[in-house]
Amino acid sequence: MTSSMPPVIAVIGPVEPELLTAFTTHYRTLGITRFHLAFHFPDHVGADRRQALLTTCRDLGLAPRITSTGPWHETTNGGLRDELRRGAGEGWHLLADSDELQTYPDGLTTTIADAEADRCGTVRGLMLDRVTADGSLTGWDTADGLDAAYPLGGFVTHRVVRGDPRKIVLAHSSVQVASGNHRAPGHPPANRPPVVVHHFKWRHGVDDDVRRRAEHSADCTWKSLSQARHTEARRVLAHLQRNGGRIGVRQLGLRPVTLAQTPTWWADEAQHLVDTWRPPARSFG
Repeated sequence: MTSSMPPVIAVIGPVEPELLTAFTTHYRTLGITRFHLAFHFPDHVGADRRQALLTTCRDLGLAPRITSTGPWHETTNGGLRDELRRGAGEGWHLLADSDELQTYPDGLTTTIADAEADRCGTVRGLMLDRVTADGSLTGWDTADGLDAAYPLGGFVTHRVVRGDPRKIVLAHSSVQVASGNHRAPGHPPANRPPVVVHHFKWRHGVDDDVRRRAEHSADCTWKSLSQARHTEARRVLAHLQRNGGRIGVRQLGLRPVTLAQTPTWWADEAQHLVDTWRPPARSFG
């Protein structure tokens, strides 16, 4: 194994072009120069929207490795990700979704070197969900940036979605990673605390995305491996309905955070969540 700078491996959905720009800029700031990107567009996404995102990709000096269309089955991301990983070759890979900005206070090469010293082929992260000051699902001003638009952070994925907030953020090419980059069976990460994964999911339009996921999962248009994807989407919609279309900032105890600094409470609270997280009991509600 080697501690050279890894490539980014990412499957990109129909996000706003500005998010792709922010994503690329963030990881370039970390020193990454190689991006292996796949774009997948469900059938409801129009040609103009697809072209705008692909044009932005090329304007950023990046070439899409894969472009695909069709239903967003639960296996879609994993299949595209694994194809990208095979093309990226041997060595370490940084795995991220387009709304995930990981931070490495000690630097990427040091983090990888520590994992190699522990004879571990993975590094764990944990999602820190970013939300607007009042919990509303708004867009963002590119001049001010994501950090300013979504100044609060907390464990929305854990507490509302009840989904797995853990992420495999770095994996050696020899290590297989499960769906959603949540686990690497047989290769548990050793790093403590987990890497902060700033999760900018809760933006304008996410409610429509979640509603579409719930509908297509229910009618099996988008095939799922279990009931979890549909159940998680319904939990989000129920939470938004109870809170007037917003994330419940106060009830979730969200706090001011920033990309530039790891929260003082992160080491204890994030590690406790990693150590104690278990999937919720199966629900057929």
